[in-house]
Amino acid sequence: MLTIKRLAMLALVASAAALIGGICQAQEPARVYRVGALFNRMPGPDFEMLKKGLASLGYLEGTNIVFESRFAEGQLDRLPGFAAELVALNVDLIATYGGPPTDAARKASTTIPIVAALVADPVAIGAAATLARPGGNVTGVTNHDPERATRQLAILKEVFPKLARVAFLSDADIPGADANGFAPLDRDNNAAAAAMNIKAQTLKLRGPTPDLAAALDSVVAEKADVLVVMEVPVAILNRGRIAELATARHIPTMFWGGVSDPSVLMSFGTTIADTYPRLPLVVDKVLKGAKPADTPFEVITRREFVVNLEVARALGVTIPPGLLKRADRVIE
Repeated sequence: MLTIKRLAMLALVASAAALIGGICQAQEPARVYRVGALFNRMPGPDFEMLKKGLASLGYLEGTNIVFESRFAEGQLDRLPGFAAELVALNVDLIATYGGPPTDAARKASTTIPIVAALVADPVAIGAAATLARPGGNVTGVTNHDPERATRQLAILKEVFPKLARVAFLSDADIPGADANGFAPLDRDNNAAAAAMNIKAQTLKLRGPTPDLAAALDSVVAEKADVLVVMEVPVAILNRGRIAELATARHIPTMFWGGVSDPSVLMSFGTTIADTYPRLPLVVDKVLKGAKPADTPFEVITRREFVVNLEVARALGVTIPPGLLKRADRVIE
């Protein structure tokens, strides 16, 4: 039988062990996550929103998270090298913005989790088996809209009932190109135009310093009735200038959703801005252990339609009243 003295001694030993264990536990360093970020362009609000979003979830830069950012500044041929650098740094996760960065990151590593945004069609470029079950090391947020091309052309048909020719401004560097150089977005455009008996012209530009004036001159030469500007790197970087040059040549324009820059006649579709606040939530989920293979892509479905009546007047274009009523924003 244990004596009172023996029990007291055991209690003292147990208390000391608990105290030492507590001290050791308290002195264990907190996990510091190293997150890579890969961009088509230069530093901008997208990166700031990633950091702020993660900060709101408890990831404080310099405390429990470190960012390794790489910006291609429109020179997309730099992306594979940047992706390799992030892999060599053994980052815990790579956040990518755009199809080319996502393509570069997944080719650099099949094991590091990749959380992607601004990828037009993750399945079509091979980044995911399906949106619901990606199956690899890539998940994220996409504003891909399979109906975008058809809906944009339907709006243009309302404004221009005799619409016969349309020019699509695309990017030569977006992934998933076929033997003809057409990426999934280009194929969607051409299919939608063919279904509506509209002749299509596809302009494939390459950044960072494309000859925009020559491209717009070719639109005039081909006698296209309108210019549809795709949500691709070269256009995102140069959207204001593209709109100016088009309007100066009396070419009506349709941009992707959410664009309201001066000289843009209309924009329709989902907007990349809606993806920014969602991305940190997916990053958080993956850092906490969710596997990209089993984590569905979040899909942005909200569409925005903007009409600029000032540009319409400058071009001599009449916007049907019924169409104006359907606009989310009308710029006077």
